[in-house]
Amino acid sequence: MAILAATALALAAGPGLPNSLTGLTVVGPYVVLLLGAAISAWFNRARALVLLASLLVAFAGYSMAFDLDPNGFAVRATFTVLAVLVPVNVLLALAFPERGVRQHRNYRWLLLGLAEILIAIWIANAGRSSLSGAAWRDVLDHWLLRSPPTPLAARVLIAAAFAAALLRAWPRQKPKELRKEPRPLDISLAAALAAFFIGCEWVAEPGAFGAFMSAAGIVVLIAVLQESHRLAFRDELTNLPSRRALEERLPGLGPVYTIAMVDVDRFKQFNDTHGHDIGDQVLKLVAARLAGVEGGGVSYRYGGEEFCIVFPDRSIDQAIPHLERLREDVEKYRMAVRGGDRPRDKGEGMRLRSARASERTLSVTVSIGAAERDDTLIGPSLVIRAADEALYRAKHAGRNRVMR
Repeated sequence: MAILAATALALAAGPGLPNSLTGLTVVGPYVVLLLGAAISAWFNRARALVLLASLLVAFAGYSMAFDLDPNGFAVRATFTVLAVLVPVNVLLALAFPERGVRQHRNYRWLLLGLAEILIAIWIANAGRSSLSGAAWRDVLDHWLLRSPPTPLAARVLIAAAFAAALLRAWPRQKPKELRKEPRPLDISLAAALAAFFIGCEWVAEPGAFGAFMSAAGIVVLIAVLQESHRLAFRDELTNLPSRRALEERLPGLGPVYTIAMVDVDRFKQFNDTHGHDIGDQVLKLVAARLAGVEGGGVSYRYGGEEFCIVFPDRSIDQAIPHLERLREDVEKYRMAVRGGDRPRDKGEGMRLRSARASERTLSVTVSIGAAERDDTLIGPSLVIRAADEALYRAKHAGRNRVMR
C-alpha cells in the first residue's frame, strides 16, 4: 500500500514531470508490466502473469482508443470492456489452484485472452455502420457507460475480485501452529486491483491512469521476487527457514555461538503407523514449538525430521537451559490430529473433539545434541558435526533428552 500512497502523493504534488521526461508516463507502464509478466512467466507464477498480462492489454487497448478518438464512443466502450475483463480474469485465476504457467492445456488462457480482445474490438466498433449498430451503441451508453468514470459493472467485479484475493491471502481457521503467513503474492493481487480501481477512477487525469497501472505492476513484480526468495530460503512444510538459509547464515557467525541439532524421536515408526499426512502435521507442530525457542535461538529445517537451532553470541552453558525448556515443551504438548473426517460445522467439530479427545491427540518427543565453537571446533561445519554426535549420544541414551 505504500507504493499506492506514494503514487497518489506524487500525482497530487504536481506539476508533473519535466517535458523531457513526460514520455515515462506512457512508456513506463509498458516497461513495468512487460517486465513483471516476463519474470512471472520465468518464475512460473500463473496468477501474477494473468493479472499483469490483463493490465498490459487494458492499458495498451485504452491508450490506442484514446489516441484515435479521445472523446468518442470507442474510447468509452473500450475502457468499460477492459475495466470489466481485468477483474473477471483475476476471479478466474483465483477460482483454480495455482498450477504454474507451464501446465497441461495452458493454451486455454491464450484463447480466452484472444476472445476478450476480439470482444473489446467488436464493442468499440459498434454503431459505426448501421442502425442496428447505433441501437446497440445506445444500449451500451444507457446501461454500461452511464456511471463514469468507472462503470458500475466494473466496480462490482473489482470489489468481488478484491474480496476473493483477500480471502485467499487471509490465514484459514486452523490451529495456530498450522496456520501459514499470508503470502506476498496473494496480498499483491488485492493491492494491484486497488491500484487498478484508483487508476480507473482517475482515467480522465493526464498520466494518472498510467501511473497507477505502473504502481500495480510494481506491486506484483516486487511480490513475485519476494515469493521467489521465500521459496528459496523458507521451508514450505514447516514455514521455518530452510537449510539453504542456514548455510547463508553460518559464515556470518561471530567467535561465540552454539549450534543444536534436534531430531523427532521414532519418527519413521510414527510415520509408518499413522501415515504421512499425520507425520506432516507432527512436523509442522514441532516446528511451531521450535520457532518459539528463547535465548536468541533461530530454528531451521535441516532435512527430514531433523532441525537445527543456532544461538549466536551464546555459549553452550547459556543455550542448554533454553534447549531443556524446548524439549519439555514438545514432550508436554498434545497435538490435536486433523483427520479426513473433520466436519465442516464448527460446533459439530468441537463436540467430536471433546468426545474423542483421547484418540485424536498424539504426543512426540525430541532428542537434542548441542555443541559450541571453541579452539578445536573452529568452523560451523565442525560444530554441526559435534552437535550431530551429541544427538546420537542422546538417542542411544534413551531419547527425549539434551546432550552436549
